[in-house]
Amino acid sequence: MELLLLGLAALFAGFVDSIVGGGGLVLVPALFTAFPQAAPATLFGTNKAGAIWGTTASMASYIRRVRPPWSTVLPATLAAFVGALGGAWLITLVKSSDFRQALPFILLAVLLYTLKRKDLGHHHAPHRSGWTERALALGGGLLIGFYDGFFGPGTGNFLIFLFVRGFGFDFLHASASAKVVNVACNLAALLVFAGKGHVMWPYALLIALCNISGSLLGTHLALRRGTHFVRGMFLLVVAALIVKTAHDAFF
Repeated sequence: MELLLLGLAALFAGFVDSIVGGGGLVLVPALFTAFPQAAPATLFGTNKAGAIWGTTASMASYIRRVRPPWSTVLPATLAAFVGALGGAWLITLVKSSDFRQALPFILLAVLLYTLKRKDLGHHHAPHRSGWTERALALGGGLLIGFYDGFFGPGTGNFLIFLFVRGFGFDFLHASASAKVVNVACNLAALLVFAGKGHVMWPYALLIALCNISGSLLGTHLALRRGTHFVRGMFLLVVAALIVKTAHDAFF
């Protein structure tokens, strides 16, 4: 029964994550429930080992239909990889509980800003170039990558918000770009976790198979319905994550 629930959680996590991110807040609690005695770093590592395949499948589907602006995405991806290495290494040494109470407030600020700017993310009109573009991509990628390696939940949402607010992408291009960066984050964190023996590989395989299925389904739906659908899902998922993270942190 626990394996069935874990598989269903991985399927739903892949579906949500492929559209707007946030799948980690579905899958990580399922792992903690299934393996209450396991070390947190081992559960985070198992999550990365399984979820990276769904994210990669989603990324491949997106970039066949939506071309990410590589001059922005590649610097962000490189910086995120480095940041995630540092964050994952640190989480194997210390606890991340202090971040739990701050997360719902950060997500709330993202939600309120997006609701206030009703035109935000509806049109793809990149407005950064040159050193400004690269500096923001490197800084944002490094910070979000470190967060992903150290704690993780909501990384996809923060990446989408960075591309929409910081660079003027629409939600569809932002989601596609976020997948490229997210794969790099997951790979970097996985290298650290696997190197320190913090992956339960048989369970990671189950997660991977289910996560890929959910990711392909979600990506197909996002590409078919377009940027307005992705924006709506973004608002819905961020609101749900606020409730979930607040409950976990304070209750």
